[in-house]
Amino acid sequence: MAGELDPVPEATHRFIVSLEEALNQRPGALANAPADVRRAAVSVVLAPDEHGPELLLIKRAEWQGDPWSGQVALPGGRREPYDPDLWHTAARETREETGMELLSNARLLGTLDELYPTNRALPRIVVRPHVVFIPRKPELTLSDEVAAAFWAPLSALRHPSAYFDATVHVRGQDMTVAGIRHGEYTIWGMTERILHDFFARMTR
Repeated sequence: MAGELDPVPEATHRFIVSLEEALNQRPGALANAPADVRRAAVSVVLAPDEHGPELLLIKRAEWQGDPWSGQVALPGGRREPYDPDLWHTAARETREETGMELLSNARLLGTLDELYPTNRALPRIVVRPHVVFIPRKPELTLSDEVAAAFWAPLSALRHPSAYFDATVHVRGQDMTVAGIRHGEYTIWGMTERILHDFFARMTR
């Protein structure tokens, strides 16, 4: 989304400008996937805070049959035939899940690499992450699909102490996976992989 950023703390402004430049220099790589694979999109939503940028994360509600039930995630979902493109998919799903309107209130900074589940038991799907900046945190209205939503400081998510080998219970089995700890929440799976790519862009 073009246009000047609304007034934000100078350090955050510099960070957003630098991040946008990095994402423009190397847009997210497209996955080499068959045409019949479902497409999806998520929003990496950043907002200013007095201590630095924060990231919006949600905890999905627990639903029987949902392969990502109860997990910490980024807002987003599958593309529908009426979505003009995947950016509109990410914005629509974010609005439906959190009540946040991105198309008119946020600035699209760029995309990260597309990715797909590494676990063959999960649906065949390709996800495109969209990085956006919103100049102020809106009041959130959560859908039935979302159990909780929270803003996490990027500095906390990137701190070495946040990384650990997490044990998660999936489909009746315990698995050890790469995890990021934030308070009571554990971030793992595709969300952890998206954040890994995102943080790598920040260091360039």
